[in-house]
Amino acid sequence: MAISLPGGRNDGLSPIFTTATHSALKPVFALVGRPNVGKSTLFNRLTKSRDAIVADYAGLTRDRHYGNGRLGSREYIVVDTGGFEPDAGDGSIYKEMAKQTRQAVAEADVVMFVVDGRAGVSAQDHDIANYLRRLGKPCLLVANKSEGMQDGVKLSEFFELGLGEVLPVSASHGQGVRSLTEVALDLLPPPPEEDESAEDSGVIKLAVAGRPNVGKSTLINAWLGEERLVAFDMPGTTRDAISVPFERDGHRFELIDTAGIRKKGKVFEAIEKFSVVKTLQAIEGADVVLLLLDATQGVTEQDAHIAGFILDSGRAVVLAINKWDAVDAYQRELVERSVELRLSFMKFAPMHLISAKKRQGLAPVWKSIAQAHQAANRKMPTPVLTRLLLEALQFQQPQRSGMFRPKPRYAHQGGMNPPVVVIHGNSLEHISDSYKRYLEGRFRKAFDLVGTPLRIEMKTASNPYKDQD
Repeated sequence: MAISLPGGRNDGLSPIFTTATHSALKPVFALVGRPNVGKSTLFNRLTKSRDAIVADYAGLTRDRHYGNGRLGSREYIVVDTGGFEPDAGDGSIYKEMAKQTRQAVAEADVVMFVVDGRAGVSAQDHDIANYLRRLGKPCLLVANKSEGMQDGVKLSEFFELGLGEVLPVSASHGQGVRSLTEVALDLLPPPPEEDESAEDSGVIKLAVAGRPNVGKSTLINAWLGEERLVAFDMPGTTRDAISVPFERDGHRFELIDTAGIRKKGKVFEAIEKFSVVKTLQAIEGADVVLLLLDATQGVTEQDAHIAGFILDSGRAVVLAINKWDAVDAYQRELVERSVELRLSFMKFAPMHLISAKKRQGLAPVWKSIAQAHQAANRKMPTPVLTRLLLEALQFQQPQRSGMFRPKPRYAHQGGMNPPVVVIHGNSLEHISDSYKRYLEGRFRKAFDLVGTPLRIEMKTASNPYKDQD
């Protein structure tokens, strides 16, 4: 990783020019209802996944409480909540689940109230319906376990909940789920057609991500030259993703300050729990992500989780270690070593050592951000890629796998942001991961792909005689 040492005070910061509005993000659907009505099964249908969402939110692990879904060209985020028990009493678990559900409803664009179509209406359903009606938020009444009951009279009793039409579905069989998704998307405004022109306008969306209290808001305030965001020495001050326009060195940016993401066991507060959704939205919607680390604490497991999510999202990324002025030489060495060990999968990202509070080392960060954005959108001509591939083969051939010798033939670009290189040939499924990393290194060096993930796909030519005897 390229390391930039902190320099002097960063002066000459440009002021903000307008009040920000959030860019178009994926809509959020929240699933609410009493326990055991099939919310998790419906979640799996909406996200086309097989995750068993039966436990509490697990940070950025694979057992997460949210998932991405798609219907045609429209994408959305689904949030699965625990069973909503308004009269939880003193049971701390149920109280916490109810708080989480309320916050999920508050941050959702559409609420899907799931009821049991076979069990009928319960007193609990009435309590939840009364709560949802008071909010005035778009709400769909979903009668699950309604296979074979679409025209039945039994569903008519759900009209007494006062939430309009009842949508019968069977999450376990997939019946009515597509219609439900279409109705939910129809409640929302269509995605703006100006997205392409907005991208052409040259505004770089920069998300500042990291654990709570690493100095994200302090850093943005230092960039802006004013106390635009609330910065306080207490984790969890920022609850939402806050967007601020900014201009520097002829480049226009949209700065997004995200709420910090903590470990599973530390996410107790309902507001903080569902600000995670906003953070992940901001990361997915950004062009470049600045991952901020704390020099006083080193690289934690949670830092690695966040970095892994950024990598999975394919975002360009720049690393910055904040509070570098607060550690001595020995601690600095430990921090650098922990970066090499825990973030070894992000060696392509430039790293800077900064102090947001003292405004030290901030200027080089902007150069890396612009460089990462350019690298993520770099065009790689097919003749050049093929020539690089053949040169790499001359230098080192892929290992034989049994009787198969992989034979790459040519390469072309399959996408941008992140860049994708598609390699065609014979028996490419036998190419090892180490050889892919070798090719990745050569492509990166040739096209100066600093700060962006690079994905390599192998496509093996089909055998025309495979099905013949």
